Amino acid sequence: MIRVAEIFGPTIQGEGVLIGQPTVFVRTGGCDYRCVWCDSMHAVDTAHRADWVPTTTEDVYAKIRDLSGGQPITVSLSGGNPAIQPFGDLIKLGHGDGYRFALETQGSVHKDWFADLDTLVLSPKPPSSEMETDWSMFDACLAAAGEGPETVMKIVVFDDADYAYARDAAARYPQLPVYLQPGNHTPPPADADDAPVDTDGLNDKLLWLVEKVTADQWFDARVLPQLHVILWGNKRGV
Repeated sequence: MIRVAEIFGPTIQGEGVLIGQPTVFVRTGGCDYRCVWCDSMHAVDTAHRADWVPTTTEDVYAKIRDLSGGQPITVSLSGGNPAIQPFGDLIKLGHGDGYRFALETQGSVHKDWFADLDTLVLSPKPPSSEMETDWSMFDACLAAAGEGPETVMKIVVFDDADYAYARDAAARYPQLPVYLQPGNHTPPPADADDAPVDTDGLNDKLLWLVEKVTADQWFDARVLPQLHVILWGNKRGV
């Protein structure tokens, strides 16, 4: 059974390598991290466990097909940490009909089905998250994926310490394309479906990040906004 917090779409992917791509999201409940700036606490905080519905693979797939009108689309497996969930059968089922699957995870849990993904986004958490990165587990995720999916690294940057962490991570894994995005310093509380966003502050942080990357001649990095935050703020389910 897959613990589902919400399934929604089609909308667009708001960040990373697939930014702007039409997507259906399967957001699962449960996470082994507690990042202080998490923007999806309703899928992380165990106080909301009652809202995470144990759902069969077949029912999850039926919902995806219903939302997409049966037309193949990218399916983003999100969380929480979706790597905790048993997604292997869903990926095989969807691939049979032409659906594509992308997973975003911090790289703390690895599964054999990573190799069956179309896109794997590894998003290690920088110092501002107050979490510690276990690089041996990150390596295990890369090994599990092998040559199967397109694998990239995405890092949220709030400050200079996060930026330095991103530089070090990129140097550790030069084979991985790196996507950087400014962190949303006004995330919604876990019990809210929406919350105000400091748009000006986010724009200032994006400009700061662009200037840092260009000044350092870090020309392999890709700097992107959170497009969904620009369009819909902190509204849930878009």
